[in-house]
Amino acid sequence: MLKADRTARILSHVTEAGSADVHALAELLDVSTATVRRDLQELHDQGLLHRTRGGAVTGPVNLELPLRHRSEKQRDEKRRIAQAAAQLVPDGAVVGLSGGTTTSELARVLAERTNLTIVTNAVNIAADLIVRPDIHLVVIVRIARSASYELVGPAADRMLSHYHLDIAFIGVDGLTPEEGCTTHDEMEAQTDRAFLRATARPVVLTDSTKAGKITFARICPLTDIHDLVTDTNLTDTQRKAITNTGVHVHQA
Repeated sequence: MLKADRTARILSHVTEAGSADVHALAELLDVSTATVRRDLQELHDQGLLHRTRGGAVTGPVNLELPLRHRSEKQRDEKRRIAQAAAQLVPDGAVVGLSGGTTTSELARVLAERTNLTIVTNAVNIAADLIVRPDIHLVVIVRIARSASYELVGPAADRMLSHYHLDIAFIGVDGLTPEEGCTTHDEMEAQTDRAFLRATARPVVLTDSTKAGKITFARICPLTDIHDLVTDTNLTDTQRKAITNTGVHVHQA
């Protein structure tokens, strides 16, 4: 297992359980306890968890994992979601992409297409697409968020107001019929709303682990969303509650 995959699994396990001991992590990852201790110390030094005697407990990771670690979670589901979402994009479309792990997967799929215009505020997506001569790339610029590699803020919102997007995809950190779409950062929520206002077809991309969760900043009610593309682990009850708000649910 690569170190990046290993540390992502450690963070995911500690976040979900609240704490973990060295021996349990070593068994989970099939590595030595010495390797786990080194990984835990590095994550502690980065401020992502708190090292304890014999293990670790959650730290700021409870709020929001940096994108480089979140990208390892539900990777297969996110790839399937991206493939399904790409089917919604017609040839010649102007496509909005906010930042996030699942929208980044979609960008990689769309990179193989031609005659598309991609409008994004995510610097990692822009870096992947700028070398693609068949993609017309527009980057929305402003304040950078290290957790999501997104550029957010009023200037980004004003810039988006000058564009018309045929379809726009946003990621979310929480989604419920009652509270709608939510995220961890208020400025990110503001920029996501600007993407939604600029498009004829607003789409949410998220794995099913976000369904039923509510995070800090509200993006929009579900009635503002046309489509949700998620994985097959969404329960029948969750799907029915979401479709009752008028959202078209696609599961991949």
